[in-house]
Amino acid sequence: MKRLLAVLVASVIAAAFIGPGTVTTCARAGAEHRYALLWALLFSTVATLVLQEASGRLTVLTGLDLARALRRRSAGGAAAALMLVVVLGAIVVGCAAYQAGNVLGAVAGAELATGWPRPALTLAAGALAAALLITGSPRRIALALSALVALMGVGFLVTAALLRPPAGEVAAGLLVPALPAGSGLLALGLVGTTVVPYNLFLMSGVARGQTLGELRFGLAVAIGLGGLISMGVLVVGAAVEGPFGYPAVADVLAARLGPWAGALFAWGLCAAGLSSAVTAPLAAAITARGLFGGGSRGEGDDPRWGDRSWRYRAVWGGVLAVGVGFGLSGVRPVPAIVFAQAANGVLLPLAAIFLLLAVNDRRLMGERGLNGAVSNTAMAAVALVALVLGLSQLGRAAAGATGLSLPPEGWLVAAAAILGIALAIPVTRRAVRGRRAASR
Repeated sequence: MKRLLAVLVASVIAAAFIGPGTVTTCARAGAEHRYALLWALLFSTVATLVLQEASGRLTVLTGLDLARALRRRSAGGAAAALMLVVVLGAIVVGCAAYQAGNVLGAVAGAELATGWPRPALTLAAGALAAALLITGSPRRIALALSALVALMGVGFLVTAALLRPPAGEVAAGLLVPALPAGSGLLALGLVGTTVVPYNLFLMSGVARGQTLGELRFGLAVAIGLGGLISMGVLVVGAAVEGPFGYPAVADVLAARLGPWAGALFAWGLCAAGLSSAVTAPLAAAITARGLFGGGSRGEGDDPRWGDRSWRYRAVWGGVLAVGVGFGLSGVRPVPAIVFAQAANGVLLPLAAIFLLLAVNDRRLMGERGLNGAVSNTAMAAVALVALVLGLSQLGRAAAGATGLSLPPEGWLVAAAAILGIALAIPVTRRAVRGRRAASR
């Protein structure tokens, strides 16, 4: 019974990353590059499991959520305060980027199902999310919406099996990393949409009261299923003929499962967007409270950061406003969602590096909680790959902004790898100092 409960708790994380961003980015990756980017989803699923286990372990063993642990490690001085502001800014920007995709995805699903005008649907989605956040009952509604999202995920898995994709191509896509021409942004998006940075803060908040065994079992089952669904979406996307779009994905599902599957996709996409449109602003506000207000309902909470305080509401209100603003701007949902996922892929290394330092801090984790050699190797590999992908995408963006011609993609990735390794050296040294600090 306890293990089943652990799976349900961890399912919050899986449900949070299977949103409009996942559906859009995975389906588009399949439509444009067939199975060549499956390796990015396999890496992302393993990375999610590694990082979420570390985040949950930190909470189980120390009683601190990730935001409070960050504040404790950064206590004292103007430089520490500046770092907290930078971290908060990164998380809020990341949540805002996701929120744009959440609202656009919810509206696109509702528009596909009803044909109603987009501006009216955007305002309705924003008003509903705001009402849930104000009344303080978003979790139960998000859980109910997640049931519809789960049905949509099952529909994708069944359709992917019925399509019978070539086993050789699928195996090569999973096991042989490759970046076909023009796939860099999508590869980064696949990482960003699965290893969601703000989910690390969410996991540390829901891990309280579990044992390490329960935590690890629940994460393995829930995240494994979430990664499998994401791969199913990509396989279905590979069957899209002609220009990619939501109607084309709905047609593939309907052709294999019947007309009802198209409607399930439309309403599932809408539900995924609405549930995420609540959790992203909430995660930003909870993180802000953890960094500056004493954590989430923990000892030492600052009443100025209560659920009804203007500070708390200003954070989630700002993130929500970004999403609604994008929805009303007339921006096309698919490119905006893919860009939002890529932006979070750039932010991911920041979260991974801090977590690596935290779980190697003997003063914080004690002897029992310190990372072992295998965990450190896995986390370091995740952080390095995320850093290389992020740096290569920043290089592309810088070249485009300055009008310079892009070097060959292989050169760009190689340069990013060299820079990533150079940045990894001081991080490794600091982690080693953290492990030795309390033993002197």
